Amino acid sequence: MPGCSDCSVENVGVRGSDPVFRRVLWIALIANFTMFLVEIVASQLGDSLSLQADALDFFGDSANYAISLFVVGMALSVRAKASLFKGASMALFGVWVVGSAVHRVFTDSAPDPATMSVIALLALLVNVAVAGILYRFRDGDSNRQSIWLCSRNDAIGNVAVMFAAAGVFASGSRWPDLAVAAIIAALNIDAALRVVRLARAELRATDDECELNPPLNATTEVG
Repeated sequence: MPGCSDCSVENVGVRGSDPVFRRVLWIALIANFTMFLVEIVASQLGDSLSLQADALDFFGDSANYAISLFVVGMALSVRAKASLFKGASMALFGVWVVGSAVHRVFTDSAPDPATMSVIALLALLVNVAVAGILYRFRDGDSNRQSIWLCSRNDAIGNVAVMFAAAGVFASGSRWPDLAVAAIIAALNIDAALRVVRLARAELRATDDECELNPPLNATTEVG
């Protein structure tokens, strides 16, 4: 709400620009973008949709961390609006993966399970390390929760890709790869809905607080 930058709920966390949190976000950003580059190449070499989905997930997380770094010390309403954008992006990513999986149903290529296994294991190690350093920041506003949900979903997705690789190896079929890609998409859509709901609740709270406690420099008519 314009003119509400002085409302009390708006200033919750404005002074909480924790340098430790910033350093953790930078580490997570660099690690995720590096893994995006690794997985996007590996997904093409291994012809794996689940690896491609995970690579794009790494890219989305990199953008997530970059946005979080930009808004970390700003007012709650700004952080909530950033979370709405991130939630919408996560949902669009999930829908795109589902569409790609449907398209791949009609192709005959089966991915390379060895490439899937090695890259998924590497990605899992990176994601567990990132999730570990972010664990202490898992609670808080929608912005922080979106960061934690991304890290959690990544680790789950990597384990699922390893199972998919085993399934592809055992069956010689592309179906395990497509199934895991769909699971990764579903996790992202679920996390997106959760982040959007929390961000909308935060925006409503800031609007209500501004109505009850208008800014000190607001002018009022007398008479």
